[in-house]
Amino acid sequence: MNYLDIHPTERLRVSLTLPASKSISNRALLINALSHSEDAPQNVSDCDDTRVMVAALRNMPDVIDIGAAGTAMRFLTAYLSVTPGVHTITGTERMRHRPIGILVDALRRLGASVDYKGEAGFPPLRIVGNPQLRGGELELAGDVSSQYISALLMIAPTLSEGLRLRLTGNIVSRPYLDMTVAMMREFCARVEWEGEDMLRVDPVPYQPRTYTIENDWSAASYWYEMVALSLDAQAEVILPGLHLDSLQGDWRVSEIFAELGVATECFRLPDGTEAVRLSKREVKTDRLSLDMTRQPDLAQTMAVTAAMLDIPFTLSGLRTLRIKETDRIAALCNELQHLGLDIEDKGGDSIEWTGIRDRATRHPVISTYEDHRMAMAFAPLALKAPVCINHPEVVRKSYPHFWSDMRCAGFRVESK
Repeated sequence: MNYLDIHPTERLRVSLTLPASKSISNRALLINALSHSEDAPQNVSDCDDTRVMVAALRNMPDVIDIGAAGTAMRFLTAYLSVTPGVHTITGTERMRHRPIGILVDALRRLGASVDYKGEAGFPPLRIVGNPQLRGGELELAGDVSSQYISALLMIAPTLSEGLRLRLTGNIVSRPYLDMTVAMMREFCARVEWEGEDMLRVDPVPYQPRTYTIENDWSAASYWYEMVALSLDAQAEVILPGLHLDSLQGDWRVSEIFAELGVATECFRLPDGTEAVRLSKREVKTDRLSLDMTRQPDLAQTMAVTAAMLDIPFTLSGLRTLRIKETDRIAALCNELQHLGLDIEDKGGDSIEWTGIRDRATRHPVISTYEDHRMAMAFAPLALKAPVCINHPEVVRKSYPHFWSDMRCAGFRVESK
């Protein structure tokens, strides 16, 4: 098993270029392919999840193994349904136990030919592509993974009847749907919200265009965490390629961390590149209560940050975290126990810490559960005490150079 020992830096002053947004990259690649463009999107993420998308779309092998990339599994399943050819799509052992039945059922109702090669409701899938799918009307629960909904929306312009998609109940991860809609429009699709719960996509083909992908606000969250936890009163992190009118819902990390002692300043570098500057301020709250429905990828970051600042917290809107790379709620509660926190799982949708702390493990070894966000959310613990991260290679999923960036920032990061 691989381990990294991480030791703190006393002085946090650094400028870093974050990876491109994985969420935007994977959408741009799929829409670009459906537009039949001859030019690839620019500034594509180099993370594992995007690499498997690039390889699949470029090579289109009979068997497509997407590894642990959940986004690629959902998006490519829809794409293969409207693309000529017969393909099998599969992934890791964990991926073969992540549900996909809701998306498969929806695609079948649109006329797609998708069959399970193993247990019903789970990958691997055998897909016979049909570029003449009819489309029509669908109804889907709004509290399912937004990736199912985005996958259906992105293929909708190719359907002969387009798509009318009604979402029932509470719509989770709405910013990701808004991102998908905005990107579709940039490629000339006609897609509209009709009221709060209905999306209409007309059968108007995508048009090729030049597209440049912005950097990743989810990756920025770990640097917000480091500034918040740093003992350096003059801590400053500059992150080029970010702006606050982003397509990414996770830009709101800037608002959340304003309460936790991190100020955000937008400015331009001498070459004109947009950037944000993070700097240390006073903490403005003694209790944190957040609904993470719209920013679920920030949940681990917020829980660890609040815990290390001794701020009791309640995080709700966590339902979709159960079916990520791991059960993120269980993983988070397990690892926070090493820090002496007894986290209450309040029925699956929320967690709470009342502020009571028992004896913490000295120099804890943090398990990552094959989840990149577990590794990156817990790494900043080093600013309070040395910490050990197991299976540190998981960061390749979204932020391959995370550990080298920590070294650039002055942390001592050593293989154990």
